[in-house]
Amino acid sequence: MGSETSTQEQLAEQLLALAARSGAEAAEVFQSYSLSRPVFFEANRLKQLESSQAEGVALRLWRQGRPGLAVAYGPVEPQALVDRAIALSQLNQPEAIELADASSQTYPDLGATVPVEQLLEWGRTAIGLIREVYPEILCTAEWECDVETTRLINSQGLDCGYTDTTLSCFVSAEWVRGDDLLSVADGQTQRDRLDPVTVAQQIIQRLDWAQRNATAPSRRIPVLFTAKAADMLWGTVQAAMNGKQVVERASPWSDRLGQTVTSADLTISQVPNLGPFSCPFDDEGTPTRPITFIQSGVLQLFYTDRTIGRRLGSGTTGNGFRPGLGSYPTPGLFNLKIEPGQPSLTELIASLDAGIIVDQMLGGGAGISGDFSVNVDLGYWVEKGEVVGRIKDTMVAGNVYTALKNLVSLGGDAEWNGSCYTPSVILEGLSVTGRS
Repeated sequence: MGSETSTQEQLAEQLLALAARSGAEAAEVFQSYSLSRPVFFEANRLKQLESSQAEGVALRLWRQGRPGLAVAYGPVEPQALVDRAIALSQLNQPEAIELADASSQTYPDLGATVPVEQLLEWGRTAIGLIREVYPEILCTAEWECDVETTRLINSQGLDCGYTDTTLSCFVSAEWVRGDDLLSVADGQTQRDRLDPVTVAQQIIQRLDWAQRNATAPSRRIPVLFTAKAADMLWGTVQAAMNGKQVVERASPWSDRLGQTVTSADLTISQVPNLGPFSCPFDDEGTPTRPITFIQSGVLQLFYTDRTIGRRLGSGTTGNGFRPGLGSYPTPGLFNLKIEPGQPSLTELIASLDAGIIVDQMLGGGAGISGDFSVNVDLGYWVEKGEVVGRIKDTMVAGNVYTALKNLVSLGGDAEWNGSCYTPSVILEGLSVTGRS
């Protein structure tokens, strides 16, 4: 790995030198190397072990003020990559050069790798616990350790990099009862270890609730989104706080800085050093920092990259990320934290006189408009604080922005859904349509 790392470093510096000799006024090189080792289970048994690696480099340069971006995966011919970036730059209009200032920093590794044997043990433990209670269940699972190394250098003298290790798992349990097929899924994304016992317990709890079927009424009733289902709500919030959407006047919060936009119970922040996707700098080389975007319902700030920050006049917030190696940086969020409340999930359920629990949904999110109508893939009817049974053929519709103003309660059961740390939440004002 040492000689390989040295070769990668030489390539990055060689690309900068060749870009300068080819007439580029400025350039940057973004390198990514990843190694993934997933373990797959199917029908309760180990199916396969895999090991995959990927290596890519992106060269972005400006020649005569025109930006050009060229990408290569695997072995690279440096001059060919530079020539491609130069050629592409001639197709673009001139724009301001957005590069981070000189700095040299290799950050400590984030997370720790675990051996394949440990992934196997975790997978077998989770499946074994589920089948102890429900022996007829068929489980499919994936347990993975992913290591990614990132380096960014530019012609201004910036040189920074870090290695990030993330552990993740996904377990799906299928229960066939005559013509009725029930699929319950759960998982985790963590930094240093996974908890197969908790994953199994959460799936068993859902299976217990689904022992009987129930029917939800068609009217406006409180809806409890579990932590994994609540992620749909925060996708809309992230879009509304995106500086690019503000510049384009697409965000309904464009003119709402300093104003109340949600329930006063809601505080949303970005915490760079918390969670499985923490990173010390963004894809433009700007150091990341803690930011509170919504404080007690009041909108405090939009997130930006360098270009959008300049257009808004606020400067970058350190949120310039590439959707893919071949993409230009754009405003993006990571490690978004929804400040949890106090009640446990059990206590949230007990507080409902009548309502439904949404745990899994079919259909896309609400988008920036906030309007949504989704089919409940896995949900439950609650009456007098008790789960009565599983609901089928049920839809939930409403508007995210309106619902977040009618927030009833936030749970204390927050967990990571990808890079979003969210608790369960009870909302009012949503329409439920159940099977007649």
